[in-house]
Amino acid sequence: MSVWLPSAPCSVQVCVDARDSGVAAVKAAARFAAVVALVLAGVLVSQAGLRVPAGIVRGWCRWTVRASGVRVRISGAAPSTGGLLLVANHVSWLDIPLLGAVRPARMLAKSDIRRWPVAGALVARGGVLFIERDRIRALPETVARIAEALRGGAAVVAFPEGSTWCGRAQGPFRRAVFQAALDAGVPVQPVRVRYRFAEGGASTTPAYVGDDSLLASVWRVVSARGVLAEAEVRPVIGPGGHPDRRALAAAAQTAVTDMDAVVPHLWGEHGSSWPDRGLAAGDHPRPTAGAQLRPPATGDRPRSAIPASLV
Repeated sequence: MSVWLPSAPCSVQVCVDARDSGVAAVKAAARFAAVVALVLAGVLVSQAGLRVPAGIVRGWCRWTVRASGVRVRISGAAPSTGGLLLVANHVSWLDIPLLGAVRPARMLAKSDIRRWPVAGALVARGGVLFIERDRIRALPETVARIAEALRGGAAVVAFPEGSTWCGRAQGPFRRAVFQAALDAGVPVQPVRVRYRFAEGGASTTPAYVGDDSLLASVWRVVSARGVLAEAEVRPVIGPGGHPDRRALAAAAQTAVTDMDAVVPHLWGEHGSSWPDRGLAAGDHPRPTAGAQLRPPATGDRPRSAIPASLV
């Protein structure tokens, strides 16, 4: 992995709170089977080349999240039609169907997925835009392809952090994907993604971070109780409101940052640590201004998220 690729200090050992687990194994297995069935149904429809109304796609995405045992709450104004860049903070694999419930869109995914047996071909047929994260020279071509899709009236979803974070911390937004929105002259729609306990307080159970496997993450989610997924559609950022991609990225990140949930993270043996692990969940101190993360050695960096975004 190239050293410039984005990564997060979050880890399962330190960041993920499983205190809300407690669903019986039979019920968890039924949820798991329901998620798999819904995903396979979506794959079959995609393979058949059928044009499915946006409303049905949104319902399918919502029910994919709901089937895992996680309730869904979407707030804010409905995203506009036409070319639109949707950007959000990245916490979990659940983010993908959650944003699909906001507005169906083309996803960005790292190019490695295209080479996966069977799955690569299926994903490609679904309209995914592939990016080569480890080839910085390919970045202009990738930006041009995204801009072309946006000009054609498509919505494109990007996670500009480039990696998943646990939800109690967020990474800086990488700027390149915002150049595509500027080039295409389309608005940017920030969406704030949060996972909470039904009784209140942030939940890190859905977080897909560090060396976590997808199977382990899915099982942890379907075994949990009382988790709520929130997608808050923030005010749209119109084209022409910001002079360059740096300013546009900063505006989008400000819109999605949830300061009430953020806790300072420091790099450690298992990826990251919180300043005081003795505090109860939901009672962690607010970060001080300018708090910095200490990066690990190159060989210790956690893997980046899938699908990923641009630097």
